[in-house]
Amino acid sequence: MSPRAGLSLQRQLLLWLLLPQLVLWAGGGLLAYRFALSYAEKGIDQSLTQSVRALARQVKPIGSGLLIDFPKAAQDVLEQDPKDRISYMVSSPPGKFVLGNQNLPQPEMPVEQVGTPLLYRGVVDGKPLRIVVLDLDYGDDGSTQTLRVQVGKSLQVQQRIARELIADMLVPLLALGVLLSLLVYGGIRRGLAPLTRLTSQLEERSVIEREPIGATQAPSEVHALVKAINGLLEEVARHVRQEKRFLDDAAHQLRTPLAGLISQVELAQQEARTPALLDRLSKVHTGAQRSAHLVHQLLTLARSENHTHRVPLDLAALAREVAREWTPRALSAGMDLGFEGEQSLMVKGDALQLREALSNLIDNALRYTPGGSAITLRVERSESGASLAVEDNGPGLQPAEMAQVFRRFWRGSQQPGGCGLGLSIVREIARRHGGEADVQTLAPHGLRVVLTLSETD
Repeated sequence: MSPRAGLSLQRQLLLWLLLPQLVLWAGGGLLAYRFALSYAEKGIDQSLTQSVRALARQVKPIGSGLLIDFPKAAQDVLEQDPKDRISYMVSSPPGKFVLGNQNLPQPEMPVEQVGTPLLYRGVVDGKPLRIVVLDLDYGDDGSTQTLRVQVGKSLQVQQRIARELIADMLVPLLALGVLLSLLVYGGIRRGLAPLTRLTSQLEERSVIEREPIGATQAPSEVHALVKAINGLLEEVARHVRQEKRFLDDAAHQLRTPLAGLISQVELAQQEARTPALLDRLSKVHTGAQRSAHLVHQLLTLARSENHTHRVPLDLAALAREVAREWTPRALSAGMDLGFEGEQSLMVKGDALQLREALSNLIDNALRYTPGGSAITLRVERSESGASLAVEDNGPGLQPAEMAQVFRRFWRGSQQPGGCGLGLSIVREIARRHGGEADVQTLAPHGLRVVLTLSETD
């Protein structure tokens, strides 16, 4: 199971830099709204206090009665705006309605001092109000009475003022926050640019290149990373060179004795006189040829896993050339080997490895297809880039065998000469070219092995 990829470094930096900014902006907006409500309430309280005192001055005691000099025009002015209505009530004694809006609620707490306004909250018709009450004494010394004047104002005004203040404050802050976020994003991209360049250099270079990766104008942390990568690449390149020398030495040390053994056996077969000796020499010759083929395949597989040097090449021309090389063997086996497809198809690939893959596929088709069959080498364009296929009209494979064909050392037939590595090499070469190898059955019978290459030039 492959590990799950986490957030990129750029996204993590953006998250840790912009998330606190968003939290602070939201918290600041909430505090600013509360402050705006508080200041708006203070303004309303001051206005209500002035209104209740002005209204109280319009109530004049006359003997043991009251003269309320509050004309109808003044009442209309107080109540003309339904969204900002100022309600009032005059009562004497307190709570006994005389004038105004008798729905104004009385304060829950007693008025402690006559002549001092008391502010409280109430609800009228389901709407919250801010109310001020002022008690005054009037009358003679022997018959003192208390007059209560109340003035209330809707809190919708307070909320509207708070919203306006918040809009005036937070909209510019939001614009500044967006600008700051863009600056932070640009700074992070600029700061991570050395890592992007380092990634491009690593993707474009080969592990056997000796020149170190440059990291000019990069932060010290990136310099340390580049130094570590250069050391690692140098170590890998050293091992690759050692392995390449070993493979070359092994190829020479193994092929030469096997070639000599095959030659000596062939000479012995010419000089042998008895059928039993000829039979034994034939088995030795077959085993030596199979060993030589196995050594060649093992070395090819090892080399294909080491390094792929991809350069622009004409895949169709390469396929036609390989087909011409194998035509004499196909004719000697009584088979028809042909080429079909594009006349020219440029790809990025390793010519030696692609030639080896095609040779393996043609060799398998010639080895396991009966005489008189037709083998077709086909080069076509595909959605991913290019496809390279070898088709035959032989017996093909059983469905249970299709999933096993790319396993190393698996053989679909016990005919002499094969070693079960050909298709493994083909698949490895396809993957080295960013593609894949697949095997398909043909109707009414036959087999098709396809290599897909991911890049065209």
